[in-house]
Amino acid sequence: MNAPAPDRPLRILVVAGEASGDAYGAALMGHLRAGSPRPLVFRGIGGDAMRAAGLELICHCDQTAVIGFWEVLRQARFFSRLLRRMTGELDTWRPDLVLTIDYPGFNLRLAARAHARGIRTVHYICPQVWIWHRRRVYAIARHIDQLITIFPFEPACFDQTPLRPLYAGHPLVDQALETLARPEPPLPWAEGHRVALLPGSRDREIRTLLPVMVAAAVRLEAQAGACSFLIPAASARMRAAIEAQLARCPARPARLALVDGQAREVLRQARAAAIASGTATLEASLMRCPSVLVYRISWLSYPIMRWILRGIGHVGLANIVTGRTVMPELLQQALTPEALARQLHLYLTEPAAREAALAGLDEVNARLGGGGALAAAASAMLREWPAPRNP
Repeated sequence: MNAPAPDRPLRILVVAGEASGDAYGAALMGHLRAGSPRPLVFRGIGGDAMRAAGLELICHCDQTAVIGFWEVLRQARFFSRLLRRMTGELDTWRPDLVLTIDYPGFNLRLAARAHARGIRTVHYICPQVWIWHRRRVYAIARHIDQLITIFPFEPACFDQTPLRPLYAGHPLVDQALETLARPEPPLPWAEGHRVALLPGSRDREIRTLLPVMVAAAVRLEAQAGACSFLIPAASARMRAAIEAQLARCPARPARLALVDGQAREVLRQARAAAIASGTATLEASLMRCPSVLVYRISWLSYPIMRWILRGIGHVGLANIVTGRTVMPELLQQALTPEALARQLHLYLTEPAAREAALAGLDEVNARLGGGGALAAAASAMLREWPAPRNP
């Protein structure tokens, strides 16, 4: 590919298909701009944070944040059209770099098309090849010029390929350190045990998990006495979905409130939490909040997920990082209001259970790096770009 003309900004096509990728993408954009000797322009798929950071938005990640095998299949036509549109951007906008962030099902297909056109590709956050499809490392190595990982054990997965991934640390560590360095802000807690409820960011997660969380909260209130429950909503759309679901709940605890954003602050101040599987479980660990991981997907998708995870034994990232259960997992039929209330009650009233949970979270946190992950990732990208392509 010919070098870009020296008198024009460098073009970066970015794709972050979920809310966590949106936050990371916005930070990466800032670090790249700060370290680049030339102006940069960004275009692609992201969310509110990336748009505020200067991304020209082609599609909002609210539309792409879909989970579950059959759920994705139901929207196959949408994703096929979106991939064609992004492929068109490769030909018409002609980016100098394609930066894909997590979201491997879509992003690796786009990266393959970019690579075939001679466009340099960088992927941030390694696909979970250590869980499933380990032979995918060879396809990834063919189409990705630079892979930046967030867990220390991931680069070794590519030892048999020409690709040499960089471990830069987990980006949540920096966000956690920033949160912990600030004074605790006032939150609308009431009297009693403080419990955080995080039902996920997708509509389906909220519809499926929030009713169980609320029913468990009612039981916990009866068992442990006065309790105060907070639900952080990451966006206006998410808040509306939560409020709609709460309106359908037949009973609610006496002290339940929503807050806009501030999930880490809520976890920092809570004594215990119920959390949908995902990166929020690592945030809870970094905030040292004893938590219960909860999840349900469609009955068609669950057997496939269990088959994929058969060699790992866990669903939650905190448990995968340590190789043991530091955060109890209530999945599918095991997720009941009674079971969730029982585990939360232990964290609130049994010192030994709480201390064991905190020791486990400290073990997780020690393995996530010391900070500076996104700055290190941006610096690595700038060092190698432009650089010779993988053959």
